[in-house]
Amino acid sequence: MPYETLSTAHCFGGRQGFYRHESSSTGTAMRFAVFTPPQAATRPVPVLWCLAGLTCTEENFSVKAGAQRRAAELGLMLVMPDTSPRGEGVADDAAYDLGQGAGFYLDATQAPWAANFRMGSYIADELPRLIGAHFPADMHAQGITGHSMGGHGALTLALTHPGRYRSVSAFAPIVAPMQCPWGEKALTAYLGADRAAWRTHDACALIADGARLPDLLVDQGLADNFLAEQLKPELLEATCAKAGIPLTLRRHAGYDHSYWFISSFIDDHLDWHAARLKRAA
Repeated sequence: MPYETLSTAHCFGGRQGFYRHESSSTGTAMRFAVFTPPQAATRPVPVLWCLAGLTCTEENFSVKAGAQRRAAELGLMLVMPDTSPRGEGVADDAAYDLGQGAGFYLDATQAPWAANFRMGSYIADELPRLIGAHFPADMHAQGITGHSMGGHGALTLALTHPGRYRSVSAFAPIVAPMQCPWGEKALTAYLGADRAAWRTHDACALIADGARLPDLLVDQGLADNFLAEQLKPELLEATCAKAGIPLTLRRHAGYDHSYWFISSFIDDHLDWHAARLKRAA
């Protein structure tokens, strides 16, 4: 499973790298980023998957979240994938919330998306095989986090792969895509009009149908422009309470949907994951 190194830089005693490979899942070249902490020089280290949101690439979290310093201290590898397949011949849409940059971390079944938009398989299966084969990663100690659409991806991937991710968190996630405009648009396009097929890609529906997590950390800014219409954290709060899932939902006055918000609380999330992944290692 070959890959190409695009660039690397020393960072807090570790290394931040950007890479590209040919994906069998998407049928395209895919880019991803990895921060390897200094502890990886002597042993495999736990892995935290960091999924970005709409319009983003592998660069957004890598450059803007400010996660590397604390990850280096904790000995966490960070993996930042792109959010969709890209390139000439790959289906796209003029709107920002569908197509390239908006893969929603699922495997599309509808034309024209089904040909390349297989981000669920890519994130859950193909990219982990590459990381496990070529990086000093302890694949028995994986966690996952994400922002907005990436928070949706983190929640749904963790709920549909029980035991895979030993720690789960999210920033301003889309918790119920079946009940918001972003989600309804994307799920209709990628999966078709049968709403029953959407349930395995909706965190609240998955939990209502019996999926469980050991615990969960979510941060949400109260000045987020998307809070009421798209994000609806109260739905996750009620669903987790009914299911008995320990949810730490922190609401922050004045914070919006941006990476300024993420960078303000990223250390708390890294600490959350490190505590659980070190128990798993």
